[in-house]
Formats: sequence, structure tokens, C-alpha cells
Amino acid sequence: MKLYNTASKKIEKFQPSNPNDVKIYTCGPTVYSAPHIGNFAAYIYWDLLIRTLKANGYTIRRVLNLTDVGHLTSDGDTGEDKLEKGAKREGKTVWEVADYYIKTFKDGFKKLGLIEPTKWARATDYIEQSEALVEKLIENNFTYETADGIYYDTSKFSNYADFANLDLENLKAGARVAYSDEKRNPSDFAVWKFIKPGEDHAMRWDFLGRPGYPGWHLECSSIIHTELGEPIDIHTGGVDHIPVHHTNEIAQTYGAYNESLAHTWLHCNFITIDGKKISKSLGNIITLEDIEAKGYSVFDYKLWLYQGHYKAERNFTWDDLESAKNRRLSWRNKIALLYQTKTKPETIPDFKEQLLEKLSDDLNSAAAFAYVDASTDQIAIEDWKYISELFGLNLIPDDLTNKVIQRIHQRNDARDKKDWAIADQIRDDLLKDGVSLLDTSSGTYWQLTK
Repeated sequence: MKLYNTASKKIEKFQPSNPNDVKIYTCGPTVYSAPHIGNFAAYIYWDLLIRTLKANGYTIRRVLNLTDVGHLTSDGDTGEDKLEKGAKREGKTVWEVADYYIKTFKDGFKKLGLIEPTKWARATDYIEQSEALVEKLIENNFTYETADGIYYDTSKFSNYADFANLDLENLKAGARVAYSDEKRNPSDFAVWKFIKPGEDHAMRWDFLGRPGYPGWHLECSSIIHTELGEPIDIHTGGVDHIPVHHTNEIAQTYGAYNESLAHTWLHCNFITIDGKKISKSLGNIITLEDIEAKGYSVFDYKLWLYQGHYKAERNFTWDDLESAKNRRLSWRNKIALLYQTKTKPETIPDFKEQLLEKLSDDLNSAAAFAYVDASTDQIAIEDWKYISELFGLNLIPDDLTNKVIQRIHQRNDARDKKDWAIADQIRDDLLKDGVSLLDTSSGTYWQLTK
């Protein structure tokens, strides 16, 4: 299996430390608002990673964090805490906001059929561990104190700029006008923020003799150290995490434990809508519920994503989603036909191996889909089930097939008894469920319409 490693800037053969315990960490959401389809894209991509690793025989131990404190509206340690912002917007406590949107996120996760992580890690459950990490950084002389917090001195980590290819000299030059006298380097970042007297911040912990809260980047390093141990095999996130968040995670872990954080780093790109960034100000936010309200399945959205690549920026349009729906529908009807005919296709002996090989080339789902399309007349039911499970596309669940067959038998019984009202009612009910019937001289056949 090959993956593009952000750290090395090239595609490499994946070689975990222990194939029976592949340690993976996924940067999770900041739970202050409802997630949209762009937010879920990353978790859909990384679900494909998990499925591909499992199909290749690896055993996974995966942690996904839930950021419920410390993430300011700016990644540069300024602005309002996002949970505080959400609480004011909705007239709730920060704890209520976090609980509500954690549930919302997990509900969407389940709706999409994503494999749950081994551990959901909520940042506020790791305050003691985060404090211990700060103490290690202080002890190892990687920090200094300012009026508003404890800062990591990036000049103490000689490789700080390497991961994101940062130009620290130009960053310093660009920061001269509004440069704080207390911050030694423009790239320095807070590992712990102090709460000033009179400042409204509900989530607070007493540490170092005054109330405060952990810096956003701190939680990932402390959770990884606690739950997985360094170095982990794969760390996943979005491309926006590279220059600040993930760079700072690497620095923290090195400063505290003198360890590399991860062997392989994977980053997915953004989703735009009609060529524009997704934002509330543009009014172009689309949720999973919006997709369903327009008559689509969330699995159509998953298939649309997989028609591209996780490293490429994708532009969402409803027309493209319609095309993805039709592709998935055509596959589903291929399966439906196989359930209804006694003739078995002449199959490709190593179809599963060929499919997995294409997908294992840096999660090249587009190439894998092209292979499926070129082979549809040679794919057996068991192979279709493998496709459905490998991509998590819920093509034709057994319970749906069994339900349709049972209802057709009931309709045939009604027709034999000349109970046309019941027979018509069953046909209409099935059509509402997206199943159309075709009566022929050799029997009744069915196909899916949605």
C-alpha cells in the first residue's frame, strides 16, 4: 500500500511499526456549530483510508479528537474562543453547545456509515495531561511567559519550518509593524492561555497560579501521548492544518518528549460549492439534511467525493451530485438484476485483488471506480458486496432485497386472488420506497429508482 506523506513530500510504501496495531490519529471538529458537507469530507476520506488498511490486513487503533475548548477564532492565538462564540449565539452554556454539536457530529458520522474510531477523545477530558505537557515544555526550556499566556519558543526547535516549508524570515519581516514586544518570534504560539481579570471565559482551570485554558494545538499532542504513544503511524487532517496546527503539534511533541509525532501525515483538500468557499456569510452552506431533502442519499455524496482524490480540491454542484447518484443507482440495479436472474456472470477471477490494488495506490478511488464501471457485466453478487463494504456505499442492503422479494410474493398472492386493490397498493408502496415493478410473461421484475 502506498500513501503520499506530507512530511517527505512524496508517495511512499506504507510500513507501520506493528501491522497488528496501526496507530492513527484524526484531527476532529471544533464543536461550536453544525457541520456541513465540507466538514464531513475529511472524515469520509479518512474512512476510506481505514477501510483500505483493513482490507490490506492491518489492525487499526484510531483516535479522533473533539475540540470543545481553546480553539480561538484565529489560529494565531487571537480572537474569541469558538465555544464562547457559539454559546452567545445560541443563548446556551459552552458545555451545552459542546454536548449538542458533539451529538450532531456523531449523528452525521453514523448516517454516513463511517467506521467509528477506537476512541472519541474530548479535549476537556485531557486537561491534566495537557497541563503535564506544558510542565514538560517549561522544564525543557522550550517556553516563556507573557501577560496572556505560556508561549512555545519556536527558535528552540531548529526544524520548526521544515514540515510546512515556512519562510520564517519573511514572516518576521511582515510582522514588524504590529509585532508584540512580548512575543519573541512571529511563529511562537500559546500552549496555555491566561484568563485576564473580568474576561468572560466559562471554561477555565487553575494552573500555574492563575485561571486559564490550554492552547488549541496542545490537545492533539497530549491526547496522542496519552492514548497512542509516539510516534504514531498515521496522522490525518486538512491542508489548512499544515502551516500552523500540525507544525505546532510536531514542535510540542519534540519539545516535551524529544520524539517524532508521526511517521506518515495525510492531508485532504477543501470542498468548494459552485466555485466558492463554504461560509455562512455567502449563504452557501449545505448540510447532510439538505442533501436528503432534495431526494439524494448521503451515500451519493460519498460516491461523488470518491470520484475525485483526497489531495485535490473538489467543487460541489447539484448537477455533479445527480451524476454521482445515477452512477450509484446503475450499480445498485446491476445488483438487483443479479438477485432476479438464475444466470451468473462470467466473473473476473482476481477482481477483488485488482480493485484493492488500485485503491491502495494512495487511495485512488477514481481509478477503482473506473475499473468497476469497465467490469460491471462480470461482477458477481459477492464482489458487489465487497465493493459496497470497501467504499462504505450501502449499495443494496440484504434487508432491502428481502423486503422487496417478500412484498412481490404478497402482491402475487393478491393478484392470484384477484384482489387488485391490495396488489396496486403494494406496487404504490414499493414505488414510494424507490422500487418500480415490471410485470412480464416470465414473472415480475424490479429495479430501483432512487
